[in-house]
Amino acid sequence: MSGAGPRENIFPTRMALTNTKLRLKGAQTGHSLLAKKRDALTTRFRAILRRVDEAKRKMGRVMQLASFSLAEVTYATGDISYLVQEQAKSASFKVKAKQENVSGVVLPAFEVDRVPGSDFNLTGLGRGGQQVLRAKEVYAKAVETLVDLASLQTAFMILDEVIRATNRRVNAIEHVVIPRLENTIKYITSELDEMDREEFFRLKKVQGKKKRDAEAADALRKLQDEVEITELSPDLAGGGNDLLGSKDEDVIF
Repeated sequence: MSGAGPRENIFPTRMALTNTKLRLKGAQTGHSLLAKKRDALTTRFRAILRRVDEAKRKMGRVMQLASFSLAEVTYATGDISYLVQEQAKSASFKVKAKQENVSGVVLPAFEVDRVPGSDFNLTGLGRGGQQVLRAKEVYAKAVETLVDLASLQTAFMILDEVIRATNRRVNAIEHVVIPRLENTIKYITSELDEMDREEFFRLKKVQGKKKRDAEAADALRKLQDEVEITELSPDLAGGGNDLLGSKDEDVIF
């Protein structure tokens, strides 16, 4: 049966067929745009995934160096945590947030703003100054790497959710909306064709009846003409005597 399968409940008219075709074209255009968006997001997602892997490996190496540097400082100068806490007056690092648009998806990005100067320049003045300075730089690098990793991880999670939602929409349009509209178009087309065939058959029947009526009228007219001719025949036969064989009466003046 034409138009079999899930379709919309709609009255089959040519206007409905035109509207359904326009909806089908819009669905196909939306499917194409969403597929392109999904591909662009997937490409960016894979690039971020590689960067996340690199950032995690880098973070492991930096934290390892930072732990060794802190061990060297502890060995050279002892516990300096109380000195650092006393001399730290303001933050040496500030995180700035900005937004990046990727195919209509807003991704947050974090940047480290390092404040120049230091609040604990006198730490390690007696001994272990080099170890303290090295530990400070290594931990500063660790903070920068950690902020970069947080930015990548946040973008990774957002893109993962958006890609899943986009895939659901693409699959819904491809496997539900478009087949339903196509089945509806097939149904309307088959119904309109059936209506055209019925109309053509009806016109043929009407034309045939008119033709039969005309033939019957012509036959009746011919029959009436023949009857009239038959009725007039005796009169014509009686007035047809031989003029030479007849004799006129004498006329007396």
